[in-house]
Amino acid sequence: MFIKLLILFTLIPIIELYVLIEAGHQIGIAATIGMIILTGIAGAYLARTQGFNLINKIQTDLNQGIIPTQEMLDGVMILAGGLLLLTPGFCTDLFGFCLLTPATRQFFKVWLKKWLDLRIKSGEINIQQFK
Repeated sequence: MFIKLLILFTLIPIIELYVLIEAGHQIGIAATIGMIILTGIAGAYLARTQGFNLINKIQTDLNQGIIPTQEMLDGVMILAGGLLLLTPGFCTDLFGFCLLTPATRQFFKVWLKKWLDLRIKSGEINIQQFK
């Protein structure tokens, strides 16, 4: 696990730096900085609206006595998308926008559910109920 994290924390910044430098060469420094600021503003707005919509849906489900399991997965993905948008760079911004957009988030939610099911079946994740 340490090796995977080490690769992740070194490879992603290298890729982001390369893309930012190339964007600066292709479209100019001012346009690149402007795009970074624009994606930050758009991402903050999208994360805020998606988060508030999700909170309202969770409250509605709880008031009706429904356990909001799907919404909890959405919440994790909205949080991850918001965090990715905090990191400067175009690649992480793209992935963050994918997690914040409901249509593309659905694809990742299906993948996450399959991944969690495999981990639960293999015994890597244990679920306990409190009574």
